[in-house]
Amino acid sequence: MDTPVITTTALRKVYRSRDREITALDGVDLTVREGEVYGVVGRSGAGKSTLIRCVNLLERPTSGTVEVAGRDLTALAGRSDRAPAALRAARAGIGMVFQHFNLLSSRTVQDNVELPLEILGVTRRERAARARDLLDLVGLADKARAYPAQLSGGQKQRVGIARALAGRPRVLLSDEATSALDPETTRSVLELLRDLNRQLGLTVLLITHEMDVVKAVCDSAALMKGGRVVESGTVAELLATPGSELADALFPVGGTASGPDRTVVDLTFHGDSATRPVISRLARTYNVDVSILGAAMETYDGRQIGRMRIELPGRFEDNVVPIGYLREQGLQVDIAPEATAEPVTGEPAAVGK
Repeated sequence: MDTPVITTTALRKVYRSRDREITALDGVDLTVREGEVYGVVGRSGAGKSTLIRCVNLLERPTSGTVEVAGRDLTALAGRSDRAPAALRAARAGIGMVFQHFNLLSSRTVQDNVELPLEILGVTRRERAARARDLLDLVGLADKARAYPAQLSGGQKQRVGIARALAGRPRVLLSDEATSALDPETTRSVLELLRDLNRQLGLTVLLITHEMDVVKAVCDSAALMKGGRVVESGTVAELLATPGSELADALFPVGGTASGPDRTVVDLTFHGDSATRPVISRLARTYNVDVSILGAAMETYDGRQIGRMRIELPGRFEDNVVPIGYLREQGLQVDIAPEATAEPVTGEPAAVGK
């Protein structure tokens, strides 16, 4: 998972009209590595949809570059209003899953999956065989002759995924693919995307406004605001970053000090530290009363990972040794002054590596 498959450099997209211009992307640098599932999150208007549409040049960037699988798509596009053959060939290696399915109501499920292959000039026999294999892969082999109106929302999205895979792409782009689905169906579609990522070695770039989506399937994530990437990294890196907005959103913890002269500490567990009884050992070793104010623990990619907020009696200077012990156990330790009844003075806001 070290080779970059998608790279955007200084990517800008400006929409202009007679009396105004809107900067949707403002210098976006992004790297998605081979075989990973990468989530881009942010509020409406952050630039997420524009970014993903620029990756396959459905939107032509104003400036900057987009490279996919080692090919500079912006250079292939040139200045022509019509994409040249080289760009069309490069796009064939990029699958796209849309929020609203975009299935043709007059075509059967199998015909919808065959459509990209039909456009590419694949023979009827070959595209029929490929469509049947893909429908089996997404669990819809029995729906080949059905029409979109006869399917549930989750089934329609599975057809959309099968269609996106028709050209055997290396990269799959997902534009809010689960936002129109109920929670149970969302889980099943996310599980399918993760399975396809592992079985086919797909690199998946998805955009979403739901943190649960990132937590469920993503190896790495980026936070967008105002057309810029303001934070990015693997989930493990983000959890180890003091003050990370994404870490706070992925694993939220709350709680304030119960009274004056208390120290509130945020702990980040990952790796072996998540499975050891660190807090109980702290209490026994130093004879200290530890209060757990909040915790968010998850099994992430086969490993326990999460955050916890605890309260220790006394000021910061009274707890230097217990805090040092927590660091020695492999935990990241951050003092939470905003949650402490009496502000910490004369000490840094964060204690950790």
